Formats: sequence, C-alpha cells, structure tokens
Amino acid sequence: MILFGDAASERRQRQILYALHLLLWKVRHMAGELDALTAQVDSNTSVIESAITLIQNIKAQLDAAGTDPAKLAALSATLASEDDKLAAAVAANTPAAPTT
Repeated sequence: MILFGDAASERRQRQILYALHLLLWKVRHMAGELDALTAQVDSNTSVIESAITLIQNIKAQLDAAGTDPAKLAALSATLASEDDKLAAAVAANTPAAPTT
C-alpha cells in the first residue's frame, strides 16, 4: 500500500502508522489504569473520612459516659467493634506489596 512515493516512503508510512496504533493502545491502557486509580482513591477517602469521624466522636462519647461503669463498658464494646471494622476496611483497601 503505497500512498505516495517509493518503497522507502511506504516503510516510513508503515512505521508512522505502527507508532500511532501503539500510542493509541497506550492511551487506552493508561485510561483504564487512571479509572482504577480514581476508584481506589475514592475508596480510600471514604475509609479515611470514616476513621476521622470515629476518632472525633471518641471524646464526645467518653464525656457523655462520664464515670458510669455500664456506659463505659458499652462504649468500650462499641469502640472495639468500630476498631474491627476500621482494621478490616484498611486491610481491604491496602494494595499488596510489590514483589521485587
């Protein structure tokens, strides 16, 4: 397929077309990676915001419990439960360490 010129021009045209196809493939691949990264950032942001809310509420909950042993025990159980949820969320959203 010679669009113009001789065989050398045809080779150059094929090289250019190959480079364009390779570039398009890389752009599509990179777009997919960007989508995955965006989803991971959104997920991590949600986990971080939940952790911040939990931490900010601890003082208020402690103040509200005062020195009542029953309220303190209930708060302790709640914190343990939330700690387990936070640990699970962090573990689920932590990528595997790269292998070297």
